[in-house]
Amino acid sequence: MLGLMSEKTIALVTGANKGIGYEIAAGLSALGWSVGVGARDERRGTDAVAKLRAAGADAFVVPLDVTDDESVTAAARWVEERAGRLDVLVNNAGIAGGWPEEPSTIDLETVRRLVETNVMGVIRVTNAMLPLLRRSAHPRIVNQSSHVGSLTLQTTPGVDLGGISGAYAPTKTFLNAVTIQYAKELSGTNILINNACPGYVATDLNGFSGTQTPEQGAAIAVRLAALPDDGPTGQVFDDSGVVPW
Repeated sequence: MLGLMSEKTIALVTGANKGIGYEIAAGLSALGWSVGVGARDERRGTDAVAKLRAAGADAFVVPLDVTDDESVTAAARWVEERAGRLDVLVNNAGIAGGWPEEPSTIDLETVRRLVETNVMGVIRVTNAMLPLLRRSAHPRIVNQSSHVGSLTLQTTPGVDLGGISGAYAPTKTFLNAVTIQYAKELSGTNILINNACPGYVATDLNGFSGTQTPEQGAAIAVRLAALPDDGPTGQVFDDSGVVPW
């Protein structure tokens, strides 16, 4: 799935100062790309960039809070000033609610908070970066989804996705639906947009209870970020292939 690009590729990964996001940034850097580390906390972003650079990466920090319009606008301006375009956007930033979490007792503010980050944050960042992506010869967008967002898997007898999730899982279903609409809108362009399912990864999102490492979880997003021009668009993938809606 890895495609070769003739010039230095510029990528931006949101929520990249730790966990899966950091490993995505490291994986893209290993391809020889210049990678922006999007981080809500600039100090943590700077620390992550220093670690990546120590390993030989071409990385730079991008202060970025996906829930804040001004922050996202400033991030797009910073990328434009630095590179003049953006080749790859990985919308990795996300948060989780409680788990398990029954919808009949959930705090509505929790739902709002998760939708704001996991869905509206993706839309906000994508729309701000689209003008820069349109300047690229090989633009790619990768959204970080999850198996728990699959309605097919959620309703398949015998499939265990970790119990009831009144907020987090629905935000990933929402994100899947939004990605379909972006794919329809961008179908006449060279922009490929897909969602990645990293698997059950041990991160602070789940109290480090996952069975895979962040590096393993990052692999599918890296592959989708480097798709060739004739690659798929408007789908969800994990390491095994297409994930059903």
